[in-house]
Amino acid sequence: MAKSIGILTAGGDSPGLNAAIRAVGKTALGRFGMQMIGFRDGFRGLVENRSLRLDEAALSGLLTLGGTFLGTSRDKPHRMLIGNKVLDMTDAIVETYHKNHLDVLVCLGGGGTQKNAYRLAEKGLNIITLPKTIDNDIAMTDTTFGYDTALGIATEAIDRLHSTAHSHHRIIVVGIMGHNTGWLALGSGIAGGANVILIPEIPYDINVVSQAIRQRSRQGKNFSIVAVAEGAISKEKAMIMQEAMQMKMQAINKEEKKEAKARLEQLELEHDKDHTLELSQQLEELTGLESRVTILGHLQRGGTPSAVDRLLATQLGTACVEMINSETYGVMMAIRGNKVEAVPLEEVVGKRKMIPLDHDWVEAAKNVGISLGA
Repeated sequence: MAKSIGILTAGGDSPGLNAAIRAVGKTALGRFGMQMIGFRDGFRGLVENRSLRLDEAALSGLLTLGGTFLGTSRDKPHRMLIGNKVLDMTDAIVETYHKNHLDVLVCLGGGGTQKNAYRLAEKGLNIITLPKTIDNDIAMTDTTFGYDTALGIATEAIDRLHSTAHSHHRIIVVGIMGHNTGWLALGSGIAGGANVILIPEIPYDINVVSQAIRQRSRQGKNFSIVAVAEGAISKEKAMIMQEAMQMKMQAINKEEKKEAKARLEQLELEHDKDHTLELSQQLEELTGLESRVTILGHLQRGGTPSAVDRLLATQLGTACVEMINSETYGVMMAIRGNKVEAVPLEEVVGKRKMIPLDHDWVEAAKNVGISLGA
C-alpha cells in the first residue's frame, strides 16, 4: 500500500517552509504515489486533528510564498495549554497519528521542534525532521533554510542605514534577531559593513565599544553602525550569570537549590529582554554622539524566500521522501558539505550550534577592523 505522510510546521515562521512542504509533497505524490496530509498550526493541530489533504492543487504556487500556509505555533506536545491548564497531550498526538493511518510524521522546525519531535519518536511514532530557523543554530547541519533570506534582509537594512548615519553624524544601533547565537548579526554585520558587531558568544565591554567609536571620530569618521544580536551580553552580566550557574551546581540542600534556580531563571529572563535601547543610551553618554536604534524584528522572517533557501528547502524535502521510501525514521535531514545526510535525532536534540571563537568570520571581522566589543 502507498505510504501516508503527515506534515506540520512548528515554532517561528521562516522563509522556505512552503518550499519544503511543496518539495516533500510533489516528490511523495509524483514519484512514489504516496499520500500526504498537512496539520494546521503545528503540534496543536495534531492534537486537535485539524488537517487538510495535500494534493497537487494544494501544493501549487508555494515555492515563492513566504511564511507557512499550514500555520504554526510554539505549542509543546508535553506542555500544552488546554483551557486554563497545562497538560501533556502526547497521547492525543499518538491517537491522531494512528487515526489518520500515518506511516510517518514530518516536522519542520528549529531546535525546539527537534526536541518535541524526538519525544514523539520515543513514543514509537515514525518521525523525520527538517531544520528550519533564521538563527542557523541547529546542531549537526551546516545551515538551515530561512537563514539566507534573513541574512539578506538584515544586510540590506544595514546598507540603507549607512546613509542616514553618515548624513546625521550618528551612531545607529541595529537590533538583529538571535537570542542564543550570533550567526545572523555576525554575517549581516560583516556583509553590511558594520563598525561594531556584538554577539552572544563574545560578551562585550561597553568601554571597548565606545573606545572603538571614539577612535573612528578621531579619524574623521563621524558615524558608526553597531549590529547587535538580541542575546548579546556584557561581560559584567555574563559573569553574574556564570556565578548563578555555579551556585546552582554547588547547591547542597533543597532550599539552596530552589533559591539558586530562581535566581538563574530571573537572570535568564532579563537576558531574554532586548537591551538594544539601553546599549544605545550608554554609547550616547560615553561618546557624546547622538545615537538612534533600529530594531529589525519580524521583518527578518518575512517575505519571499531567497533562491538559496528555495534550493535548500527543495533539496532537504526531496531527500526526506527518499528516507520515507527506505523506511529510515528517527532522523533529521541535514546539509553536510552540500550533500544531504540523515542524522539520528538523538545526536541533534539538546545541542546548539554556536559560533566558534576561532571561526573564519570572527577572524575576518577582526582583520577588516570591526570591533567585537572584547
